[in-house]
This record gives sequence, structure tokens and C-alpha cells, in this order.
Amino acid sequence: MKQLLIIGLVLLVSACGKPAPADTPESLAADPVRLKDLRAQCKADHAEVGDAVCNAVAEATRRKFMGSGTPYTPHTPHTPARASAPASAPPALAASSPKD
Repeated sequence: MKQLLIIGLVLLVSACGKPAPADTPESLAADPVRLKDLRAQCKADHAEVGDAVCNAVAEATRRKFMGSGTPYTPHTPHTPARASAPASAPPALAASSPKD
């Protein structure tokens, strides 16, 4: 019974010993120097740095360039069609042409 209790405590302590990753996309986006350093480390040795950190670096970089993710919507200027204008030349140019 005593051994079971000790094993249970060891398992409980070992499960709680894993801290949450300190580098989140939000914290990395707020610290560009840390983001640059981690990006270089992920590029050099992804396996040593780890997937969680490199994924956070990638997400922070994406947010840095893409912003909130709002899709690009180009502005199309409204140009009213001219019903009486000739298709070949504007009226000002047609009136100022030299007559020979």
C-alpha cells in the first residue's frame, strides 16, 4: 500500500512538472528581437528547438505580415459613363486640333 502511494505521488509530481511554453505567438509578436532570434534557431535546427516553439514563431510571423487576417478588398472607383462623349477623343482635344 505504501509503495502504491509513493508511485502515485511520483506520477502526480512528474505530470505537474511540465511548464506551459513561455513563447506564444502573442508574446513573440510583441518582442521582435526574440522573434528574430527564435526564427534563426528554428531555421538552423528545428528538431532541437521543437515543434511547439517553431509553430509559435511561424504564427507570430504570419500575424506580423498578415495582420488580423482581413481579406484584401481592392477599391474600385466609381466612374460614371458618358453618354454624349465621343469614343475617339475627348471634346477639348477635338476642338483644339489645327485646321490646314
